[in-house]
Amino acid sequence: MAHATQTTLLRRRQVEARTGLARSTIYKMVSEGSFPAPIKITGKAVAWPSDAVDDWVTARISASTKVG
Repeated sequence: MAHATQTTLLRRRQVEARTGLARSTIYKMVSEGSFPAPIKITGKAVAWPSDAVDDWVTARISASTKVG
């Protein structure tokens, strides 16, 4: 039986650490539609689904290694 990867919620500092991006860059890219948008988890707090961030990282790695 295959094990599904469990999605967790990442807070902004965790997203920064996982991607190497600064806060301002993350929010700029979200507004441009080139980075996953956060979801509201409370009235004032947001988080990113880990699978969305991981998919973005994987896509960036793939794009950087393509020859063409």
